[in-house]
This record gives sequence, C-alpha cells and structure tokens, in this order.
Amino acid sequence: MAPLRTALLQGPAGVPATVADSLRALDEAAAQAAAQGARLLATSELFLTGYALGVRVAELAEPADGPSAARVDAIAARHGIAIAYGFPERVTADGDAVFNAVRLVGADGAELVVYRKAHLFGDYERTAFTPGDRPLAQATVDGVRVGLLICYDVEFPEAVRAHALAGTELLLVPTALMRPYEFVPQVLVPARAYENGMHVAYANRCGPEGEFDFAGLSCLAGPDGTVRARAGAGPELLVASVDPEAVRAARAETPYLADRRPELYRSLT
Repeated sequence: MAPLRTALLQGPAGVPATVADSLRALDEAAAQAAAQGARLLATSELFLTGYALGVRVAELAEPADGPSAARVDAIAARHGIAIAYGFPERVTADGDAVFNAVRLVGADGAELVVYRKAHLFGDYERTAFTPGDRPLAQATVDGVRVGLLICYDVEFPEAVRAHALAGTELLLVPTALMRPYEFVPQVLVPARAYENGMHVAYANRCGPEGEFDFAGLSCLAGPDGTVRARAGAGPELLVASVDPEAVRAARAETPYLADRRPELYRSLT
C-alpha cells in the first residue's frame, strides 16, 4: 500500500476575525498541501472559530452538517484532499448540547466521521462543552485506517491504546496545547506513537489568544517513535508521509499489543 501524504496546518496565530477567514485559510492550505502531494490535511482544535471563545461558544456552534461544513466539503472536493478540522458542534437532539468536535471529510467532500472530545481540559472547557462519550471514531483514507482524538485525549494512554487495538494506523489529534506544556509534543506524543505502533499527527494552534499562549510544535511521529516532521512556534504547514507498512513492521518488532495480559489490568476499569 502506498504511503499517505499527510499535511498538518499549525495555526492560526491569534483568534481569526471570522469563521469566513478560517475557511479562506483552510482553502489556501488545502491548495498548498495538495500541490505537495498530500491526500489528507489536519487542522488544529476549534480551528473554525478560535479556541478562546468564552460565552461565544454557544453562539458560534454549528451542527456537523451546518453551513460551514458545506463550505469545508466544497474545499475538500475542489482540491481532492481529505480534511479533518476542529469546530464547536451543536447537537439539538442532545438537549442543545455543544461539543468540542473534529469532523473528517473525504477527498470527494463526503463526511466520513465526527468525533467529540471526551476528556475536557480545565474549567473553561468543562463549562463550555459537553464531554463526548464515544471512545472510538475511525474512517479509512486511501486505504489507511485513520482515528481521531482531540488534544487532552491523547494524554490518556487508555484512549490511544483503544485505537491501537481497533486497528488505527494514523491517529489525528487536533490540538490547542498552551505553554508551559511543551513536553507533550516533545516527549509524550512520540512515546504514544511508539508504545502503540502507530503514526500520530498532532496539529496545534500557535501564539497568544485571549488568556492562552499556544505552544505550536505540531508534529507527525512515526510508529518507531521518531518524529518525521516538526513545526516551530509560528504558523506552518507540515507535509510528511504515513506508511502503513511501518506500522506493521513496528508492531512486529516491538509486540506490545500481542504481549499484553489484559487479565492483569482489570482493576484499571
């Protein structure tokens, strides 16, 4: 199977003026990524609206099939590239709940899957969002099994291990990691990739936004724990290859999944 060229859009730096500005930035990034051979583009957490929204979260939240989703679908189809993007999702059937979500659409513009952040970080998120209760969200992009988590989710080893056991080969993690937690992309993300034998694509925001200062340092870590691409502190578009064969080789070389003894871990749940 051919490697999947994957792009990570780090940014934006500061809150975008409008959702329309974010969609224009996404269109430009999709064009640039596709020109470099990428077939998948991942953005940061809450990319469409900005992260530091305060009480505006409910105002800016949209359904997963809302007007902004239609615009993203058109961008994906126009450039022939799958897109995973963060946004605040309103679900009226769930008591008008608002979720911190990521939506993955295919290169034809068709929705593949939506994931809602399960582990909410800090008082702001716990006040603004309802936690998701679906542990696994997966889809296939060009033959590669892609899974979704959001930011703080990846810091829970159980969440990533569940993906590994379910066959995820590439884990996309839209992120809004602020300083001083730079050790997460520097140490923890490569470790998660290694201990689960998978590629992990961690797409962060960057720069100051409201009370937060986002760390950047987006990366794509391989299943052997090596970082294939790393961003700095500012806006950046990373492009690197995800090889499914490397997943199989890593899991054979370091068989953590095969050597597990789950009967010993029952006390964890």
